[in-house]
Amino acid sequence: MIRDITIGQYYPADSRIHKLDPRVKIVCTLLYLISLFTFKSILGYVLATVFLFGCIKLSKVPFKFIVRGLKPIVILLLITVGFNLFLTPGGETLVHVGFIKITEYGLSTAVYMAIRLIYLIMGSSLMTLTTTPNSLTDGLEKLLNPLNKLHVPVHEISMMMSIALRFIPILLEETDKIMKAQEARGADFDSGNLIQKAKSLVPLLVPLFISAFRRANDLAMAMEARGYRGGEGRTKMKPLIYQKRDRMAYGVLLGYLAVMILVGQFAPF
Repeated sequence: MIRDITIGQYYPADSRIHKLDPRVKIVCTLLYLISLFTFKSILGYVLATVFLFGCIKLSKVPFKFIVRGLKPIVILLLITVGFNLFLTPGGETLVHVGFIKITEYGLSTAVYMAIRLIYLIMGSSLMTLTTTPNSLTDGLEKLLNPLNKLHVPVHEISMMMSIALRFIPILLEETDKIMKAQEARGADFDSGNLIQKAKSLVPLLVPLFISAFRRANDLAMAMEARGYRGGEGRTKMKPLIYQKRDRMAYGVLLGYLAVMILVGQFAPF
């Protein structure tokens, strides 16, 4: 389960998506996620599916790799589906057994919400898998640059987000190593009730926190030794410049958004 989490991981490949400016990928991802809530029709979900799978195909990231990242959210997905399925009234009653009542509107809402949640995770994962942490930092800093006029520490915020993303795979690997070491010493993380499982995680969390603090201290000392003093006045070895392919990507996304808005307005079912 630990190795199934793909957030923060980068998948190197020579694809059109990898070559896009990080600002384009961040903006396109945000707009795609917003577009998922602009329609309620089957046609809209079909178009969203075609667009997402087309981007995955262009990225050359294996589909199995992206699907693997959905495993950690299975419980959240089931809870969301359950709430919408059993607690949403409206329409014809399909199942009514005791206090359990499933309506036609509740069933459709649960299915649509599950699809939206899956596409949210897949779209976000595709952005992080095709963008290095350094590129994400530069892209976020450029996009949030207007906030500097309001004295918002844009560079520091971007740096913290980048470091957090970079540390996720490292900490997951460290967690996997500690779990295997504890299991070799006789620890059991799978059996027992919920309280017993929570207690069994204590020997895992203590060394994990110590390792995290040690890595954070090493990173801070390394940055200080290299003369890091914040983002003001710093130059870039690879400055971000929009290319023709970036403008084409914006054009494709705007066309997609226009179609989805029209579908949301004129295709209600």
